[in-house]
Amino acid sequence: MIGYLKGTPKIIDDRLLILTASGVGYEVYVGQDLLSQANLKDELELYVYTHVKEDQLTLFGFKTTQEKRLFQLLLSVSGVGPSTALNISELGVERITTAVQEAQVATFTAIPRVGKKLAQKIIIELKSKLGSLKELELGEAKGQAKELVEALVALGFDEQASYQVAKKYQNDTRRIEVILKEAIRKF
Repeated sequence: MIGYLKGTPKIIDDRLLILTASGVGYEVYVGQDLLSQANLKDELELYVYTHVKEDQLTLFGFKTTQEKRLFQLLLSVSGVGPSTALNISELGVERITTAVQEAQVATFTAIPRVGKKLAQKIIIELKSKLGSLKELELGEAKGQAKELVEALVALGFDEQASYQVAKKYQNDTRRIEVILKEAIRKF
């Protein structure tokens, strides 16, 4: 399986480019944003998902491993094929995660070939895989780290950033007031 490519891009059409790496040209399907960036770069790095069917092998390229992972999650939903998953993934990781967490059917129905039933199916199936940020992140934090996140959020700091800072203090035995002052300085 091809998982990563780095090379010179040549745009073929509105979704396809050829990425020349070590003298070999790979046809890779990408989103519109990535395609417009490829036009401006001499060299492009892609995380690649290799889609294998009986009669074909297709490559899909992404800027980050998060985008690639989200694409794979979308493919796991029955009724979502690679081209539809690519269209949906162009919304971005954060927007899709928010749409799933808040059950925003309209976000998905705005995508071509995604009707209301498929949008609902995507939300239902991905909700358990993505979960809510609060459940995922605060569920992992324990004891003082959890208290630290709650204190930082109460002071107006971003929840995700607070969680990242709090992870560093997971096993810290100092008083919460001392840790909180140190964490505020890190912001």
